[in-house]
Amino acid sequence: MGDPSLEPELAAEALRGGQMWSRVLRRGQRLELTDLEGGASVAALFYNADDFGERYNMPDTLKAQHLARLTAGVALFSDMGRVLCSIVADSCGWHDTITGHGTAKHNLAKYGEGSYQRLRNDFYRNTRDNFLVELGKYGLGKKDLVANLNFFVKVAVDDLGGLSFVTGHSRAGSQVVLRADMNTLVVLSNTPHPLDPSPVYAPKPVALVVRGGAPAAADDTCRNARPETERGFTLTDRYFQ
Repeated sequence: MGDPSLEPELAAEALRGGQMWSRVLRRGQRLELTDLEGGASVAALFYNADDFGERYNMPDTLKAQHLARLTAGVALFSDMGRVLCSIVADSCGWHDTITGHGTAKHNLAKYGEGSYQRLRNDFYRNTRDNFLVELGKYGLGKKDLVANLNFFVKVAVDDLGGLSFVTGHSRAGSQVVLRADMNTLVVLSNTPHPLDPSPVYAPKPVALVVRGGAPAAADDTCRNARPETERGFTLTDRYFQ
């Protein structure tokens, strides 16, 4: 698979706390996300950039790979059985994909009044509104929202199905690297996770780097992780033939 960090750098940006971001990654390109201070939480959505009707499917991603969390070697399946992206490197070890994202109502109840009129550019942004703003740039909206994943977040599940946010899971310098296996629209929101117990609105900064790269080779770790994943990559390859 090679070292993703050796690929040419195409763009580097800071994703400030509360900020939203989107970009179309071309097939083979990499996106590096680095938690600069520790405790980051970045919600993400993924769409086929050539046909927005195809998008990330959380249930298929989990059941096809027999897991309940994302880390290196895991593919992100679309609702058409193809692979939108795959995680080619990860020093954090666990990324949540079952607990969704926060809204303006959630922010108000948890953090209190944080309007633009009162706080100006430091107002309390929420994931739902950030997603809708970014999706609107591509002609998408509420009907196009699907279950998101949350980078740098770990949520533990007890024997009775109770959920608990694991504080301190992601440390400063934790990094996850995505490879686009299709031309993929990536939408990010750097906003607090709804289960984070902290009563203070303080999303942490994240660094983004986009690098060039090639599609998955025959001996790729993600492609060969499971028979189901290999079939997903085969369908993806056929899409580009």
